[in-house]
Amino acid sequence: MNECCMRKKERSDGEKKALINRLSRIEGQIRGIKGMVEKDAYCTDVITQTAAVCAALNSFSKELLANHIRSCVCEDIISGKDETVDELVELIGKLMK
Repeated sequence: MNECCMRKKERSDGEKKALINRLSRIEGQIRGIKGMVEKDAYCTDVITQTAAVCAALNSFSKELLANHIRSCVCEDIISGKDETVDELVELIGKLMK
């Protein structure tokens, strides 16, 4: 099993609920796009909705990253785990592709 699947992050009920709500909205948008394709919607209309989903995912990622920096990264740095900074730099690189 890969290391990222073995680590855990305890989230408050509020944080978890907010993240799940965002993902549920994105999931609904994806289903909507699928329906548009099934109904032969015009290309630009589908692309417009796809751009909205990309923006929603980017917003989700930014919120999750901010929470990660404020909690996990800060805690690791305070406890002397300097490799966390390298992990963060790598993560930001993945997000900026």
